Amino acid sequence: MKNNDFDSIFEGLDFDIQEPHSGHRERFFKKLDRQQEQPVEKGRVRKLWLPAMGIAASFLVAFLLLGEVFGTNLNAKSADLASISPEMKQTQEFYTGLISRELNALKAEKSPETEAIINDALTQMEKLESEYESLKKDLADSGKDNRVIHAMIQNFQQRIDLLNNVLSQIENIKTLKTQNHESNII
Repeated sequence: MKNNDFDSIFEGLDFDIQEPHSGHRERFFKKLDRQQEQPVEKGRVRKLWLPAMGIAASFLVAFLLLGEVFGTNLNAKSADLASISPEMKQTQEFYTGLISRELNALKAEKSPETEAIINDALTQMEKLESEYESLKKDLADSGKDNRVIHAMIQNFQQRIDLLNNVLSQIENIKTLKTQNHESNII
């Protein structure tokens, strides 16, 4: 590069070539001395904080690790459809509400003629409920696997189908009872 090229590069730039105010050098050195004095004090504070921060960080790591170990047992108990998403929570609430209404209707129909059917249905419901509890454990172990979620929803549907079938059988028993009594009028 020639001297002309070098000069052309710096031509358009405006350099500040003014002299600083009087006393600038003394003010600069005073400011520099003050900054050199302050880091000594900050260094002491930093030296005290480093071990404290190290201890706090080790407690945090230990807490997180223990939370993982013990948290899986707690999550296994509470893992159900509601823990997956808001939509699954609504699904679970819908099915549990429907099942409780059907169970109340079933218990209201209890009579000597229907007692055996109702008791059998309640036994089947207990089996389905225990299957659901094992599915909840599987859900926690599998990490919210879609197959387990589908099995949980099918379990709800099986319970509802069972209750609907028993209620329809009770209705059939009622109609047979009224038909038999109507034909036997004296």
